This record gives sequence, structure tokens and C-alpha cells, in this order.
Amino acid sequence: MEIEITEDHQKGLALWAADCAERVLRIFEESRPDDRRPRKAVETARAWARGELPVSAARGASSASNAAARETDEGSPAREAARAAGHAAATAHAVGHALHAAAYAVKALADTGDDSSAEREQSWQFKRLPEDLRPLVYPEEPAG
Repeated sequence: MEIEITEDHQKGLALWAADCAERVLRIFEESRPDDRRPRKAVETARAWARGELPVSAARGASSASNAAARETDEGSPAREAARAAGHAAATAHAVGHALHAAAYAVKALADTGDDSSAEREQSWQFKRLPEDLRPLVYPEEPAG
């Protein structure tokens, strides 16, 4: 059964994606303290969800955060954290970006070498996602 995605669903996913990205934003900011593009992307995702900004603003913030990621060392946790923020903002354009934001947040933690933090993050993400949105992100609930 296919679920019809409403604007409220999309806004809820954008907020969740912003929460996921914000949890690893410190990794980027410790690496590049003067670069605010990923933080702006997270803030923009939330502002879009509140109806304060158009999709075009979110797309611009997403592009800027992704540019920040490209300017960061390849394979670094900071790059993945910037990508998480970019995908959070991009959720305003397409809901599928929410899952990418969450995945990049987990990857940022895994790339620090702390697999237990990455596992805890996955668990937090699932619990943080409102139940009515879970079927959109996780078609089948994870075991355990």
C-alpha cells in the first residue's frame, strides 16, 4: 500500500532531518568554524517547515551546504556532516532527502571511528521520528 505524502508529512520530515543533521553539525564546525553554510541549511529547513521561507530558499541553502561539503577533505566526518545539513534543507524540495540527511549524520559519526555512536544515532533517529512518519522513511520497522 502506497502512502500519500502530504505537505504536513514533508514539513515533519524536514524538521526531523534538521534534528538529525544538527546532532553532527559540531563535527563540521570544529573543522571549519568560520563556515556557517551547513548551520544555515539546518536553520533554513526549520524555517521552511514553519512556512517562513519558500522552497527556493531551502534549495539555495542546500546547495551552499553541499558546496561546503565539497570544499572539505574527502572522506572526512566534517564532509558528511555538511552533506547531512544540505539534505535536511533539500527535504523542502523532495521528501527523499530526509533519509539522506539521517544517513549522512550516521556516516559522519561512523567516520570518526566510533561505531557505537553511529549505532546509538540510528536508534535515536528512529525514536525521534514521529510514528506517523515512520512508514515514509522505514517501510519496514527495523528488528530489535
